[in-house]
Amino acid sequence: MHYHIVTFGCAANTADSERIAGQYDSRGFSKTDDIKTADEIIINTCMIRQMAEDRIYGLLNNISKERSIGRKVKIILTGCMVGMAVRDSSGKLLTAMRKKLPEVDVFLPIEDVGFDFTPVRSDTNHALVPISNGCNNFCTYCVVPFARGREVSRPFDEIVAECRGLADKGYTHITLIGQNVNSYGSDLVKNQKSTIKNLKITYVKHLGRLRIPTLFPRLLTEVATIPGLKIIDFLSSNPWDFSDDLIDAIAKSKIISRQIHLPVQSGDSEILKKMNRWYTPMQYMKLVNKIRKAMPDVIISTDIIVGFCGETEAQFQHTVDLAKTVGFSKAYISMYSDRPLTAAHKIHTDDIPYTEKKRRWEILDELINKTNLRIGKYK
Repeated sequence: MHYHIVTFGCAANTADSERIAGQYDSRGFSKTDDIKTADEIIINTCMIRQMAEDRIYGLLNNISKERSIGRKVKIILTGCMVGMAVRDSSGKLLTAMRKKLPEVDVFLPIEDVGFDFTPVRSDTNHALVPISNGCNNFCTYCVVPFARGREVSRPFDEIVAECRGLADKGYTHITLIGQNVNSYGSDLVKNQKSTIKNLKITYVKHLGRLRIPTLFPRLLTEVATIPGLKIIDFLSSNPWDFSDDLIDAIAKSKIISRQIHLPVQSGDSEILKKMNRWYTPMQYMKLVNKIRKAMPDVIISTDIIVGFCGETEAQFQHTVDLAKTVGFSKAYISMYSDRPLTAAHKIHTDDIPYTEKKRRWEILDELINKTNLRIGKYK
């Protein structure tokens, strides 16, 4: 029996697919790179944008056509689309999904896979290591808290042991993965898990008060001491949880990457407030300057959303101005996509035409990505 996994979405989904592959290997299946020869097809879904959903529907339609002419294949759907459906206590979303996607045989919540199986990694040098799943922040545009649930941290010792095992196997580059790595361990601290005894706890300050406890600076420091590792980096981090202890941990290590991904989303205060992003452009710049003072060689990339509900031309220009001031190495730019269940879907109107979103996207892409590529400043 052969299996084939199709992965949509972010690095977290890629890491999840590696664990799914480990589960299938443990059951005696063989992986095939040819979807047409698979007995079981696992589709790991993303729904952060409507475009990603549309691609999934297109793939399912193509497989259904093959079934109609006699192909026998089992279809398993997992990832964020399934996560949102199974978390709906009313059961209506899952019922609607089953009705809309009758070709799917199994709807698999990603939590059912767990961490009991050795991930099947295609890269023999670089490994993705999940440290947490879910998010507690509820940015108004984002579906992740509904699709992945509240943040749950993996045990500290379990993560370190996995990283040591990878180093023993010859891996030199590890990326720690979480929806918000900066808040890793806050649930462990609050629940007084025994695994946090004797670990330094960082209390993140935001807007003049203590917001959350986190173990991430300690975890990052611990992983960076593992013999054999040459590069440690992480995805993704929210600006409001980027503590002084974290800056210090990165600055003191020679192997923690100086390429930091720091999503800003917008350069306008009012839009950030509507997004439920807990900082202003001025506070973001203050953080960037603090990081650069500690690490003059740092390279900063970001995420930006254009065309958010009600975004005026002047507000968009504030984002352009911020991008010019920061000098991002790269920007993952997206056009706002209305998502079900999110606060933006409930209280705002997606009123920016696609053509205008596309124009704004092109301006930022030229300013940041194409310019850097053209002058060879960043690879």
